[in-house]
Amino acid sequence: MRGIVWLLVVAVIAVVTAAVMGRSSDLVSIYWSPWRIDLSLNLFLLLWGAIVLATVMLVHAALTLAGLPGRARAWRLDQRDRKAQTALREAMVLYWAGRYTRAHGAASHAVKLQKESSDLTQDPEFTALAELLAASSLHRLQDRSRRDEALARARQAASRSPRARHADEAACLLATEWAVDDRQAETALTRLGELPPGVARRTQALRLRLQATRIARQPLEALRTARLLAKHQAFSAVAAQGLLRSLAAEALDSARDLEQLERIWRELDAADRRDAHVAAHAATRLGALGHAAIARLWLRPFWDRLDKLDADAREALALALAQVSEGLTPDWLPLLERAPLSHPREPALAYAVGRALAALQLWGKARQWLEPVADDEALAPGARREAWLLLAAMAEHDRDETRAAHALRQAAHISLPSPMLSVL
Repeated sequence: MRGIVWLLVVAVIAVVTAAVMGRSSDLVSIYWSPWRIDLSLNLFLLLWGAIVLATVMLVHAALTLAGLPGRARAWRLDQRDRKAQTALREAMVLYWAGRYTRAHGAASHAVKLQKESSDLTQDPEFTALAELLAASSLHRLQDRSRRDEALARARQAASRSPRARHADEAACLLATEWAVDDRQAETALTRLGELPPGVARRTQALRLRLQATRIARQPLEALRTARLLAKHQAFSAVAAQGLLRSLAAEALDSARDLEQLERIWRELDAADRRDAHVAAHAATRLGALGHAAIARLWLRPFWDRLDKLDADAREALALALAQVSEGLTPDWLPLLERAPLSHPREPALAYAVGRALAALQLWGKARQWLEPVADDEALAPGARREAWLLLAAMAEHDRDETRAAHALRQAAHISLPSPMLSVL
């Protein structure tokens, strides 16, 4: 199609030229003393066009020859830039492939190629990225001194240009991550404090803050950070709930007396205080500190609305009440009698009621609830053992040595899980 268009253009030019110049009888006289040259106008125009074209071609050739050194220099710079970019890409691939020694070598080579040319050094983002890759590789190789030097060079390069601001943020986050890997919680928290407020609220920064606060044994701060992560949907709903409960339990376990425990309880989020599992753990901790009466006061609101809770929450509340049942008052009897009848297939409730009734010295009623669940595999092994021990104590109180011996044998046969195995 293009050839046809050009053919039409040439034809039009030929027709116009023939129409304009075909009948021209004009002359052009050129005087150069003592000579005179007469030329037709058509020939003069052709010669003039040829001279102009030749002049343009000569000027273009001269400019091309004059620009050859610059073009050669630009070509060399382009080749160096391509080599540097290739080395940087190679470093990234090697790092992701786990070849950390080679990745560090490729990143260092990219920086060296950039430094060999003054034009390439005008790209601070390139230098910062290459130094960050080198530092990350050295971190994987456990070479901390050289890692820190590479990180400092990356931040220095990033500070030379506003466009490299994200590279500096990446350097701070990487330094925080490395401090967490090295279990240096204070260093990690200091690095996080250097971040701008907007960067500190990013999901990755919050994850690092959560890990650092847990290493530093700051459960309340870790709990606040975990709640922010849950709002950002950094975890699934189930994982977030489990993490929040474990952090709340860790915070409660850090209390060494009643005053400290109450302060931690007040500092918990309202959602945590409404969680039956957290309240059950707090009550258990109160019982361990010797404040069973206060623990039951904390449990009472949950027992009043026991039917509105799920089975796991009822089990946690039941086991917590069983731990603090000593000194129970008779006003609990209506709740205790109603709970297992409303949920007959939950052995934890029956166990808690039996233990509470035993604390009230209602031996007969306690035995009725404890005997069926003592052999129930659905009940936790520790609770089953406690049930058999209570049955043995009641049998000894009734001077029934046969039943007491049988209950003690059953308790001895129940093996409790090892703490190390539970951690694994």
